[in-house]
Amino acid sequence: MSRALVLGNGEMLVTLDRFGQLRDLYYPHVGLENQAGGGRMHRIGVWVDGRFSWITDKEWEITYDYEIESFLGALEAKNRNLGISLSFRDGVYNEANIFFRRIEVKNESSEGRDIRIFIGHEFTLSGKTGETAYFEPFRHCLIHYKGNHVVLINGEIGGMPPSDWSVGLSGFMGKEGTYKDAEDGVLSKNPIEHGPVDSVIAFSHFLSGGQSQVLHYWIAIGSSLKEVFDLDSRIASKTLEHILESTGNYWRAWVNKYDFSFYKLNPNIIRLFKKSLMLIRAHADNHGAIIASADSEMLQYGKDTYSYMWPRDAARAAITLYKAGDPFVAKRFFEFCERTITEQGFFMHKYLPDGSLGSSWHPWIREGLPQLPIQEDETAIVLYAIGKYYRHTKDLEFIEKIFTTLIERSAEFLLSFRDTKTGLPKGSYDLWEEKYGTSTFTSSAIYGALQSAADLSAVLGKKKHETRYRKGAEEIKKGIMSYLYDEGTGNFHKLVVFSRTGGRNVDSTIDISSPYGVFNFGVLEAGDLRLKKSFDNAKAKLGANIGIGGIARYEGDGYYRAKDNTPGNPWIITTLWVAEYDIAKAQTESDFEKVREVFSWVARYALPSGMLPEQLNPDTGEQISASPLVWSHAEYVNAILKYLDRLEELGICPTCNPVV
Repeated sequence: MSRALVLGNGEMLVTLDRFGQLRDLYYPHVGLENQAGGGRMHRIGVWVDGRFSWITDKEWEITYDYEIESFLGALEAKNRNLGISLSFRDGVYNEANIFFRRIEVKNESSEGRDIRIFIGHEFTLSGKTGETAYFEPFRHCLIHYKGNHVVLINGEIGGMPPSDWSVGLSGFMGKEGTYKDAEDGVLSKNPIEHGPVDSVIAFSHFLSGGQSQVLHYWIAIGSSLKEVFDLDSRIASKTLEHILESTGNYWRAWVNKYDFSFYKLNPNIIRLFKKSLMLIRAHADNHGAIIASADSEMLQYGKDTYSYMWPRDAARAAITLYKAGDPFVAKRFFEFCERTITEQGFFMHKYLPDGSLGSSWHPWIREGLPQLPIQEDETAIVLYAIGKYYRHTKDLEFIEKIFTTLIERSAEFLLSFRDTKTGLPKGSYDLWEEKYGTSTFTSSAIYGALQSAADLSAVLGKKKHETRYRKGAEEIKKGIMSYLYDEGTGNFHKLVVFSRTGGRNVDSTIDISSPYGVFNFGVLEAGDLRLKKSFDNAKAKLGANIGIGGIARYEGDGYYRAKDNTPGNPWIITTLWVAEYDIAKAQTESDFEKVREVFSWVARYALPSGMLPEQLNPDTGEQISASPLVWSHAEYVNAILKYLDRLEELGICPTCNPVV
């Protein structure tokens, strides 16, 4: 199930489904560890007039979104049969690890009634076995703990503490869970349990006909009882209303840090731009990692989640944030990269947010011989991003600090890991993580990375480094045009595999990443006729039979393929890549119209809260694979910033982008 809302502060990350139920709670790192994952739900139920209903029942009408220009969730749930409506304002406190909910409970009936709200909890603290849950009578709250992971659940309605509570076992010895105890409107008040535990807390209030009352509810998480008790006291002293408003004001200020003109972009496009910035930031851990997605139920290839840091995806997100005016996340990301890069100068497949290695399917041996299990473009794009970072920030002191440990180390690897005959990079896995060889995209990324390394060397007066890196980049460019470009078809090959005996196996599959890589990393200028032909061929082939529009990754893409007679599902990322190319070659105002149509297309297929997926069903537009996907949001923001940059370059909108 796609996540409807994502809320976080760089240390605590919470996701909610479309019913407002908590589905993920990452702590103490964004993406690691999930203290509420594994498909478990923190259920919400209502009892009134002897009837009980979970919010997932069909009789509930639910809408959800974020508040305007703020990272607070806004969910409305109405049950006409019960005559009850719930209005949620949800957030994660930007100053502390507290998830809070302000729930306005309204009696839609003309009769006065006793209304009870039940909220269930099923955590997986450090793995579910061995967890303890108990009712703490002095603060009238629930506590779940295992080792150094402690959760406090509390709340009040009309100034009154929780009216009922219970703890029990879930998924053990035939027990469904304590949530079943709520369905008669009364909880058993079992005070403590250990093992695979769950809990329910209830709030009761009498509401006259048409009356509303506000329920405040919060979850605090920390490493000790003292820490969560201090957080609970902090809420009492500041009040939850103050914390909610303070959090909302912080995000409104953050997302409006720069006054972009958004020239001729409609409100839906602008709203998605701002939501995307906040969603990218929520996926960024305060220790530097930027994970791909908080959607823990989306299993990549059926085996693992997207809650890892891929250096490629994270670097694209970092570029987006500092171009939009926030260089601090990017700086922490580069420091993370400095800590995790290998001694040889390359990055591994992916990482956990604490810097340890993530899972991988890339082997260390191929055809009986050792190989590096890497995607070399990941190393290249990090280096390329550092160059972009310096051009925007002029942070010379930081560049000098990481030159030897990160810039030079990665550049020397990229320079040396090449075939002496062709000048091209040696084989590695492509950016789609599927095929092994020397791809056009990876070769182009390395060209751009070495040019960035040369630029940074020049800034620091390292002339010998600059000369070597420029020479290596030009040799790669020559190799791309000699071995990866087909003059007959006008296409760039997907990749080439050079055998150990000197043979060459060409994969000429049309792949949008091939012309995009050549364009994006500056191998050829946007106006080059060879590039134009390659893009035109790719657009015609990869947009065929896709009813909703958009561009597939490559011919015959089978990843979550939804329809046989298409090249594959349309991806948000690849469709925006074509828009970026159209932006770069635009010369007149009318040239930007089709670009704005792409932005509208992306906004059309976002969830109501703005969540963008990896890919879409080619006929229905239904979201497929992880959602939200940070890379999709990063490319969307990046494309709009390039749109504003180009308008300014052409003099059409001289003040479009204040960050340029």
